[in-house]
Amino acid sequence: MTVRTRFAPSPTGFLHVGGARTALFNYLHAKRNGGQFILRIEDTDLERSTQESVDAILEGMQWLGLEYDEGPFYQSQRFDRYREMVNWLLEADLAYHCYCTREELEQMRAEQTARGLKPRYDGRYRDFKGKPPRGIKPAVRFKNPSHGEVVVHDKVRGKVTFRNDELDDLVIWRSDIDAPTYNFCVVIDDWDMDITDVIRGDDHLNNTPRQINIYDALGAEPPAFSHVPMILGEDGARLSKRHGAVSVLQYRDDGYLPEALLNYLVRLGWSHGDVEIFSMEQMVELFDISDVNKSASVFNTDKLRWLNQHYIRESDPEYIASSLKRQFDQRKLKLKNGPALLDVVRVMGDRSHTLGEMAEKSAYWFQDLKSYDEKAAQKHLTHKGADALEAAARALGTVEDWTAEEIHSALEATALDLRIGMGSIAQPLRVALTGAAASPSIDQTLALMGKERTLKRIDAAMDYIESVESQA
Repeated sequence: MTVRTRFAPSPTGFLHVGGARTALFNYLHAKRNGGQFILRIEDTDLERSTQESVDAILEGMQWLGLEYDEGPFYQSQRFDRYREMVNWLLEADLAYHCYCTREELEQMRAEQTARGLKPRYDGRYRDFKGKPPRGIKPAVRFKNPSHGEVVVHDKVRGKVTFRNDELDDLVIWRSDIDAPTYNFCVVIDDWDMDITDVIRGDDHLNNTPRQINIYDALGAEPPAFSHVPMILGEDGARLSKRHGAVSVLQYRDDGYLPEALLNYLVRLGWSHGDVEIFSMEQMVELFDISDVNKSASVFNTDKLRWLNQHYIRESDPEYIASSLKRQFDQRKLKLKNGPALLDVVRVMGDRSHTLGEMAEKSAYWFQDLKSYDEKAAQKHLTHKGADALEAAARALGTVEDWTAEEIHSALEATALDLRIGMGSIAQPLRVALTGAAASPSIDQTLALMGKERTLKRIDAAMDYIESVESQA
């Protein structure tokens, strides 16, 4: 039997990191077993589903590189099939029409709650043979078995047992919006699409016995189930918007690499010894769904940043440069105004945890300097700093081959002439050129700045020093 898994998000929002991990686990399980990975968009909630969300899901999957073998399939295009199967269940006396109004259901639940009972449908129309109430469009409910147990042999959680008498008769077709419900559609879809393995969040575990009973009613073999634990924020609460970026595309826009995010997500609940770094090929080779932990995982942004820095440092600089361009476009930094991005990557790769951070730290090469860091200026743009800047400007003006090596030689000779340390000339230069006290080595910083812009910024810094001293 060919292994077939599916990722089936609802397009009512972005592709969040929890969904991305579910997609990754499904992808890895299929590929490790030589199987197929299917994408299905579960958009039966027509009121909340949006094309914008669909586009965000597809874009997120593409950015992550999780290529699906079939799909995307859309539940909204399969309503005729769902109607067909609902009618089949009705004819087989495995489902029935329920004429309860919303008010009746609310009263029913209120009375049960008042008696200390679990609110649930009481089955009043399950065996109804009378005349249907007038003016009420009925819902359709599945006749859930009233006795026995449902045993879920979960690949992550082990054996989980549910009593049928604790499950009420599930609505499989809603009358108010004339549409099928999730628990019914997912069974028909997985059956029609020959899904062998359902890997999803453990928030769906309570749906599983209901779905298994529908499979049994249809005479179909249920897939194997694996329910993976949720992802928590560092405060122990379920990961949400208030914990920061949870959208896959937000991580992209913040300057994370897909390789880093995938590597981090696979380690949320799964491990292979003490190994931290996994290529996609290694994930496919080593991943086993039965090795996923039962306990929830905690999302640690610092760990993700560490991984991202690793991939920035170890990846092909040309690949990083092409990814960095998005960060420059977001900040409206014009590439023609500065050095080649490839040179920026080679200089800044070891100094940046994200591409967004790299772009921010590199902006002074591409745009005019608007101000100086106040503390850095007070310490280095002084009368003493002006002497060093003036001497450096004279030396740099004679450099014809504008390379880091020649710049270093010129500055080193200047420091010797002034009988000062290299830092006493490098720091005033650094603040004058970048506005701050931190940058790559001063020779690399100047080399990427260009000779003309370097000399102009030194002149501007000396004017600044003169204006500050005149006001003192």
